[in-house]
Amino acid sequence: MRFSQLFVNTLKEAPKDALLKSHQYLVRGGFIQQVGSGIYNFLPLGKKLLDKVRFIIKEEMDITNAQEILMGFVTPADLWRESGRYEKYGRELLRLVDRKENEFVLGPTHEEVVTFIAKNGVKSYKQLPVHLYQIHTKFRDEVRPRFGLMRGREFIMKDGYSFHSSFEDLDREFDVMEQTYKKILERIGVDFKIVEADSGAIGGSGSKEFMVLAPCGEDTIVVCKNCEYGANIEISSRALRLSPRPSELKYDENPPKAEFGRFYTPNVKSIESLSEFFKVDRFYLLKAVVKKALRADGSFELVYGFVRGDDEIEETKLLNTINRVDSSFISLEDAESSEIAQAGKNGVLEVGFIGPYGLGYITQSSHIYFDESLREAKGLICGANEKDYHFVGVDLDTFENLNFADLAQTQEGDLCPKCNGELYYTKGIEVGHIFKLGTKYSHAMNAQFLDKDGKAQDLIMGCYGFGVSRILPAILEQKSDELGCVWGKEVKVFDLAIIISNVKDIAQSEFATKIYEECKARGIDVLLDDRDERFGVKMKDFELLGFSFALIVGKGLNEGRLELIKREGLKKFELQCDENILENLLGILGRNS
Repeated sequence: MRFSQLFVNTLKEAPKDALLKSHQYLVRGGFIQQVGSGIYNFLPLGKKLLDKVRFIIKEEMDITNAQEILMGFVTPADLWRESGRYEKYGRELLRLVDRKENEFVLGPTHEEVVTFIAKNGVKSYKQLPVHLYQIHTKFRDEVRPRFGLMRGREFIMKDGYSFHSSFEDLDREFDVMEQTYKKILERIGVDFKIVEADSGAIGGSGSKEFMVLAPCGEDTIVVCKNCEYGANIEISSRALRLSPRPSELKYDENPPKAEFGRFYTPNVKSIESLSEFFKVDRFYLLKAVVKKALRADGSFELVYGFVRGDDEIEETKLLNTINRVDSSFISLEDAESSEIAQAGKNGVLEVGFIGPYGLGYITQSSHIYFDESLREAKGLICGANEKDYHFVGVDLDTFENLNFADLAQTQEGDLCPKCNGELYYTKGIEVGHIFKLGTKYSHAMNAQFLDKDGKAQDLIMGCYGFGVSRILPAILEQKSDELGCVWGKEVKVFDLAIIISNVKDIAQSEFATKIYEECKARGIDVLLDDRDERFGVKMKDFELLGFSFALIVGKGLNEGRLELIKREGLKKFELQCDENILENLLGILGRNS
């Protein structure tokens, strides 16, 4: 390809709304073009990068005997109603009606459609396992699309779905897909971390995310300094806490000693003021958090969670906990003080003085939970469910039928649940997610097969997603520099750009064209920058667009010298213009790719 024929328009300035460097470079480099809120056109260079990603994914997926299909972008709403997700998915699901008043959705994900395919195509255990995947456009009606391709409304995704006759076989396929995604990311050439994750609206269990490590990542990842443990902060766990955090210690680390009693604490509503009032570390205080658990129909229930005073409730954990009892809840939000005060018919609650004594009787709530770190906790101080009063000397092992769950957010410095090593935070961009769906969709949609005994069984499913368009900004957020794009190992725009310093110099143009034609004959993805532009402009475009290497054909040609620049790190090599130049050039490209 000659640059003079390439359809690309580079920009000096980034759009005002482009906050991330990946968004800035993709727009400035002419890879993408915004056509609507969260909707982008992929121009030739952007499409070329997408095809590189697609090729890697397809090659690795086909090795596993997964079979590629293509499902409809527009999905009948009845399938979503059948699965139970039409209302529960929320407002991100774009619903529409055709001229015949039939309802449809634009698919943000395709569990319903692929279950429909399997329901009508799989009849016997002899047909299992089967793995179907597609690389297709999706649509999610984000309330605030931002960061370019990172969080757009329309996006391109690889989603795969496997069907099994046993959970053991699902486990096998889940492990195969974990290794396959690792190979894909290694070929793309990014640093990444595989972490335990929440299944979210997809549902199921055994969920893992593939995170490209980058400072701008929207996800906080908890990782261990000593072992391979990693988890999204939403579901991360830790070793059981038995004492205060040394770095936060303000008062005596030993538990306070007091007989059980009711204590007057006028206007002491916060954990900080309670700690100061009793001169006790927050570890020994019982913090009450009250949330509204919302259903799709707008109704809600109040949910009560208790953690130690130096911990915070992790909302995803709390939502998952209550959904194990009643799966109708879709989200949590803060409860108003007026709603808390009116909770139950048998009493009035005062924010800042809520505790476990009589809470079930007062509220008649079935959703009262305690963090695992509070099991058998003694010597606590908690609210007395009465304004301006707290209880001291509280031992939770004297209570009956308390519901314990992992509710607390893991903090840096907490200990690893696997090796007791120190945990710390890092940031990541989610580019892949794999789930063990089990029978969630097959049971709801009556997708069954006949087992060896001729009995009807629900198909057992797995789900495996990879963000094809999202991986492009993820690469840039990790690898690019202040000058422009730096691409990945096998995801790159051109292997080599041959830059003619002065196109009016016949010797330069002829020599560059000769090398260009020889590289093409050798299968090198090469670009000849034959534009009648200043040399500085050409170099700026090389840096911005991120061609892997640039061969500079300039004044040094008169002395038999050429300069080769590697875009990543801008490392320079000198080449001699002799009969071995092509072999030497290809050797450097191969060694440094």
